[in-house]
Amino acid sequence: MTSRAGTWLLRGLTSLTLAFVYLPLLVISLYAFNERRSLVWPIEGLTTRWFGRAIDNPGVRDALLVSLKAALGATAIALLLGSLAALAVARHRFFGRDAISFLVILPIALPGIVTGMALNATFRNLPEPFGVELGLFTIVVGHATFCIVVVYNNVVARLRRTQASLEEASADLGADAWQTFRYVTFPQLKTALLAGGLLAFALSFDEVIVTTFTAGPDQTLPIWILNNLSRPNQLPIVNVVAVFVILLSMIPVWVASRLSSESAGGGVAGRAGGR
Repeated sequence: MTSRAGTWLLRGLTSLTLAFVYLPLLVISLYAFNERRSLVWPIEGLTTRWFGRAIDNPGVRDALLVSLKAALGATAIALLLGSLAALAVARHRFFGRDAISFLVILPIALPGIVTGMALNATFRNLPEPFGVELGLFTIVVGHATFCIVVVYNNVVARLRRTQASLEEASADLGADAWQTFRYVTFPQLKTALLAGGLLAFALSFDEVIVTTFTAGPDQTLPIWILNNLSRPNQLPIVNVVAVFVILLSMIPVWVASRLSSESAGGGVAGRAGGR
């Protein structure tokens, strides 16, 4: 049994860890309400006028639209390819299965700048008529390379906890492969797919490094923040947009966590590494 001193020590260390992680986010959130344009502490007055300025800013609106399109596109690709790869690895035995599993997971562990450089070089050097101009499509492809990992990890973990005998029984009763997937496999994967899709969306929405190499003339919201961070007149609006990005990133992660905890033995395979 843990002693009282040990309990208080663990609480203190936990509080210190949370403060280390979330105190900077709290500071930037407070600056979003700062009535002055400069980042001075303590804040002398509070205002909400910068929120209106951010909403009226056409650059913010356009960047938000690009971010949403890119995140939705990358999530759709990740759900399709990630779930198919998970089904192949978890339900079939074949030569090189472990190698394929490793190669699917590897992109999220690679430095984002390496992935971005590789994608940029590939897109720019494709021969005619396969050449691709940098833009929304290349952003989606770039984000999908690491979003697939999140979906794959969630689905393969769920499949490994699910008895394959249920699918075998369905086949024995006369169901074809599609019926077995629709009525047996898919219902067991729904929460894993949803959780993986939400995490993939959040991961894509706040991506910066890979986007820098694949965006071309298009701007996502994180890229807009990066480009305007050094402009004093735009700084209050940047703070507001940063708060919005934080909230929009937190919501899908929270929902995915809830889905994971509510499912039987559920677990969300977290994002390995950082970008």
